[in-house]
This record gives sequence, structure tokens and C-alpha cells, in this order.
Amino acid sequence: MKNEIKKLLDIVTRKGSSKVLSFSIPHVFKALQMLNNQKYVSRGLFCNELHIGEGAVRTLISHLKQDEIVDTIKAGTFLTQKGKKFTKKFSDVITSQCVIKSCNIARGKYNHVFLVKNYSKIICNGMDQRDYAIMYGAKSATTLSFENNKFVFPNETNDALKDDVMTKNILLEKLKPKERDIVIIASSDDPFVSEISAMNSVLTTLATN
Repeated sequence: MKNEIKKLLDIVTRKGSSKVLSFSIPHVFKALQMLNNQKYVSRGLFCNELHIGEGAVRTLISHLKQDEIVDTIKAGTFLTQKGKKFTKKFSDVITSQCVIKSCNIARGKYNHVFLVKNYSKIICNGMDQRDYAIMYGAKSATTLSFENNKFVFPNETNDALKDDVMTKNILLEKLKPKERDIVIIASSDDPFVSEISAMNSVLTTLATN
């Protein structure tokens, strides 16, 4: 995934651009998710969902168009065939996400969860993932591995959700984890911050391992 994330960085730091950009790698990733989930996306929807201004959205679309990842018509912006192939590389690894209520492992008002396929071996203690999330405003973050049909903290074997069957069942149903998958949860009082900080934690983890 390092090459794909480097491409996201290239989109953000386009050479020749003198503008100080208000979007970053997680914003580009979320934009690609939006485009992957619907046929056309309007600039207004990008503004609302990415929490950036219309000028920044125009710049983002322009950068994506330069790499032939998207194109635009009156109906909105859409993924090209190249863009669909590029986005699939992410969706094959970052396969699912959900939101969970405050619980023992995630105490924020909003807790956004991402599942990353087959990455448990590269997680040390979860501290890096927490720091990556805090960089984007999260209050805290939790990393779990899925091993022997249970969610465990890094380097542990005990079921982290033994006493919270409801949360465990939600994660099993929404994420459909398999052996050696990891789950990263970012917590915040704001739903967008919890999502974008969880994205940053996931993407930085993939970029550095």
C-alpha cells in the first residue's frame, strides 16, 4: 500500500501549486470513498462531507483529474476506470467501517472504526496508531487484533470484549473480521473528527509498514 498512499500524498502536494491547501491525505481518501459509493458527487456534497471550502474542493478535483483518477460532467465528479482500479486497491485492504457507542474500549461520544485486512503482525503496541489519530484531533484511539475469533489488544490473548457482548456482536456484524485483521477505533466528541482521525491512523499505519 505504500505506493498507493504515496500517490495520495502526491495529489495533496502537487508540484507547481503555490496554494496552502486545506485538505490532506485522509480528505483525499474520503473523497475516493464517496466517489466509489455513488456514481456522481457534486462539489457541494464534497464540501459538506469533507468539511473544506469550495475553493479547496475545486483544487482537489483538479489534482485528481491531473492523474486521470476522476473526470467531471454537469452531473458531478466521477471515477474513471483508472480511478476505480486505484480505489479498489484501498477497498481490498480497508474493507469495512462502522460507528460504535461509548464502551469500555472506546469512551468517546463518537467512535469511528476501520478494519484493515491481515495487518496484525505489524502492530507493536497500538501507541503509534493512537498518536496518528491524535494528530487529527482524536481524544484517544484503540487498536485491536482479531485472533481466534476474538478481539484482543496488541501482544495480548485475552478477549478485550469478553464483558461487552453487544459491542463485540456489532463489530462482528458490521466489519466481518477474519484472522489477523486489525481494528482501529478513534474517539472524539465530533463525528467528523473521529472519522478523519481514524482514517489518518489507518493510512499512516499502512504507509509506514
